[in-house]
Amino acid sequence: LAAVASFVAFSTKPRLLPPLNPSRSLPRTRGSLAVCCSHSHASPPPSPLPCTASDEEEVAPPRLRLRLLAEEFGALPDADRARRLLAYAAALPRLPQADRVAANRVMGCVTQVWLLGSCDRSGRMRFAADSDSELSRGYCSCLVSALDGAGPEEVLDVDPADLAPLGVAAGARSRVNTWHNVLVGMQKRARAAIAAREGRRPGEPFPSLVIGRDGAVRAQGSYAEAKAKFLSPDQSKISELVNALREKQIGIVAHFYMDPEVQGILTAAKRQWPHIHISDSLVMADSAVQMAEAGCKYIAVLGVDFMSENVRAILDQAGFTQVGVYRMSSEQIGCSLADAASSSAYTHFLKTASRSPPSLHVIYINTSLETKAHTHELVPTITCTSSNVVATILQAFAEIPDLNVWYGPDSYMGANIADLFKRMTIMSDEEITEIHPDHNRKTISSLLQRLHYYQNGNCIVHDMFGHEVVEKIKEEYCDAFLTAHFEVPGEMFSLSMEAKTRGMGVVGSTQNILDFIKYHLKQALDRNVDDHLQFVLGTESGMITSIVAAVRQLFDSYESSKEGASIEVEIVFPVSSDAISKTSIDDSQDSGSSVANDLEQINIVPGVFSGEGCSIHGGCASCPYMKMNSLESLLKICQQLPGEDNSLSVYQASRLNAKTSLGKLVAEVGCEPILHMRHFQATKRLPDKLVHQVIHGNGGEPL
Repeated sequence: LAAVASFVAFSTKPRLLPPLNPSRSLPRTRGSLAVCCSHSHASPPPSPLPCTASDEEEVAPPRLRLRLLAEEFGALPDADRARRLLAYAAALPRLPQADRVAANRVMGCVTQVWLLGSCDRSGRMRFAADSDSELSRGYCSCLVSALDGAGPEEVLDVDPADLAPLGVAAGARSRVNTWHNVLVGMQKRARAAIAAREGRRPGEPFPSLVIGRDGAVRAQGSYAEAKAKFLSPDQSKISELVNALREKQIGIVAHFYMDPEVQGILTAAKRQWPHIHISDSLVMADSAVQMAEAGCKYIAVLGVDFMSENVRAILDQAGFTQVGVYRMSSEQIGCSLADAASSSAYTHFLKTASRSPPSLHVIYINTSLETKAHTHELVPTITCTSSNVVATILQAFAEIPDLNVWYGPDSYMGANIADLFKRMTIMSDEEITEIHPDHNRKTISSLLQRLHYYQNGNCIVHDMFGHEVVEKIKEEYCDAFLTAHFEVPGEMFSLSMEAKTRGMGVVGSTQNILDFIKYHLKQALDRNVDDHLQFVLGTESGMITSIVAAVRQLFDSYESSKEGASIEVEIVFPVSSDAISKTSIDDSQDSGSSVANDLEQINIVPGVFSGEGCSIHGGCASCPYMKMNSLESLLKICQQLPGEDNSLSVYQASRLNAKTSLGKLVAEVGCEPILHMRHFQATKRLPDKLVHQVIHGNGGEPL
């Protein structure tokens, strides 16, 4: 209430901003209330006044005012622009200390920026802002002068491109981000005002976990609670696992998407046994080789089947044929992407490629060795990951004239790559050169017609980041940091790419997402001021264990260096309504319903009873295949090794002894695209052998 009162008192004072034009000065600001989103970590103030249309005063449209601002700065010599910006800063009234709090912070700004805004009784938006940097105060002053007094729809109509001419005053990229992020905050408040005017109640926030400076975790929502309880794992289970690993000399490689209970145990066990590694799929096999070199006799693989196949084949190639490799289920652990690549439709896609020389097949790492082998004999093939796919394709186009690139099997990633290249066609040559030194607008435009991607394959986890989830993120989380795996649908990709342009987003691999979160937390720790960093997790929710571990480690590393500010990291789990259960377990029991008795037949995981869980179909970004790797299976296999009675044979990762149509071993041919990728990662060039195959064709010769 004190914060609201102080803002009302402040906003009724006359504004002394410099006029945009000698003949046009802005109206005085009226009283208003601060808007606080329903998912904010601070206690929300009273609801904003309903926003109703009014013709009470004439106000220039925001886009016109921004244009006038651009003309004003554009007419000044370079040396005077910063001075004019500082003049705007001097005219901006200071926010009371009570309003300079984390709940009003604009995320993504290098300096501290605070923003307040709501709709007044006449139906117009009223904004107030402040910063601890004079230049940032100048940006805020300009935006307040341009958007204050506008209708909420007019505020939403402003495009970030309208700010581009003002870049002459901004200079550094980080300063341009301030313009954009303050605008996004203003538009978020405008959406809240429209919702209040239309009588729409805020929806339930996405579940989230908040990690405090002391490492404590606060869960918001039952799905988050289900995740959080495994972050403090059972000590007896940890000891049981570590003892077995030491006794049997077992190494463990696990994917980021593991069940949170398993990841919690592994993360804690790693402190006592070093041969445990949690990563994305590419690094798993490399880690297994390092464990074998360190003396491990067995490798337990926690992932889907193509990952254990890959570990087995790479160990064999490295000369560790005697090291046993074990998967964690007696049943097949599939993958929707791997299945798509082994279909007859994908074979038809590649047969078309084989008739369009010169062609290169770029295949996602998340496919089986058998698929890699058979496709490599149809079309010369190189493997890629979500973090190196763009660089791989651009390098291939740069090295091989008139090349056709055929990417698969992930349709969303393929569409996102094409979209990214289209975005590059409107970039400057200098900006494109920063991405790849051998390309410019002309080369990017020319390659678009020669980029082909498979259009019938996707990851069931990332498939859920569709329209409904994106709309809610736009409405309620647009000012948060957005993270997205390259496999997400186009809407989520575009949203995260837009956030990336203002320093608020990342699109890439699971490791890229983890690094992004760590980078921004480190920046906050270096600033050492109270802060609340909110990240929307646009990938499999199993990532949370590794994220929490990394965040805690960073917090610990800064504890002794300086007196710590109150900094929190919030990880938000987007949830599709397809995953929501409207039935409460307590209600079903009280009413004598049979629902409680039928729960085992429903495809759900913990958390749904409060209306925010997820189905096994990926409604909350949870992979059902990865969850087949249970703690019970891991403990059972570790305790029973070496399994001399043949009891563990069903868990052994099989060696691929089958042969290709050209008579080569599948394991050998399937590894070659991976080796091509490793060569590219090491040298930034395609292997000569692969280039020769693309240009001259396989000609029926063994690869």
